Amino acid sequence: MTGGALALSQVPRDAQALCELTLAHGSRSFALASRLLPQEMRRRAAVLYAFCRTVDDDVDLAPAGEHEARLAALVARVRSVYRGEGQAEPIWDAFAELVRDIELPREYPEELLLGMAMDVHGARYATLDELLLYCHRVAGVVGLMMCHVFGVERDSALRNAAHLGIAMQLTNVCRDVAEDWRLGRLYVPGSLLEGHELGSPNALPLELCPAPSREALSRAVRELLHVADDFYASAEQGFGALPARSALGVRAARHVYREIGSELCRRDCDVLAGRSVVPMRRKAVLVAQSLLESLWELPRRTRRSTYRAPSVLARFPEDILPLATPLPLSGASPCLLSPPL
Repeated sequence: MTGGALALSQVPRDAQALCELTLAHGSRSFALASRLLPQEMRRRAAVLYAFCRTVDDDVDLAPAGEHEARLAALVARVRSVYRGEGQAEPIWDAFAELVRDIELPREYPEELLLGMAMDVHGARYATLDELLLYCHRVAGVVGLMMCHVFGVERDSALRNAAHLGIAMQLTNVCRDVAEDWRLGRLYVPGSLLEGHELGSPNALPLELCPAPSREALSRAVRELLHVADDFYASAEQGFGALPARSALGVRAARHVYREIGSELCRRDCDVLAGRSVVPMRRKAVLVAQSLLESLWELPRRTRRSTYRAPSVLARFPEDILPLATPLPLSGASPCLLSPPL
């Protein structure tokens, strides 16, 4: 996630307004996509984002030595929500109401906290499979929770939703290598570095690592972006199971987020070239593209009207992996340096 905690002076009394302000403050890309959603779905999505943002900040911004205690307190608090106990803080109160409204399984927010525990414990990733577990916990389950927010026509779309979250988190990993290094974290799997040891984050500035190691890191980032593309392609296959307006918003988020990888590839995957961002003009083009794609599929939706909360629980890895044979993406690969549309 991006962004950070709101100052107390910014907090309105109304819980829903606070959730919407948290979304607007925390992620421009998600805030833009949320504007395409129907009002009720936008409200629910803002509450879910605010909950995820709040627990993430509560752990990340904890004083040194208090991360474990903060994490344990969050686990206890999630369990109190599912026991139906009252919540004193507005965002937690809004989340508790959302849990009741959309029949959200407790396993999903608990899995999210397990992902945060991996950060607290300083996990390093030797293989891609280990990284995918982390990506699923911190982002794939968000996709699963969003299926409860929107409703789905078929439970099989849960897998596609988790794949979208995983793809977005892989994009985050690639975009934030230098920033994460300064925080003492490295998410790029060692198996992709071709034997080049980067050492421990914080021990040496990334800029001072040997040139061959930095080049191996750029190649690893490019490979991870290709893996992300396979997950983005799978996500595309699930949009038809969402209500049309909801699918439009999710499709726009997918295009904008995938474009972050495209921007990174245009820099030859140089992680020291600064944070990759998508200009607003390009975002507008991608939103228009999403609208055209949604209109194109509209005739196939004429007889679809049954949207409900998923009736099954999707578990990692058995319900999420392995990823099927790579699917064709709409649009070029992010690492093909073709001109933007």
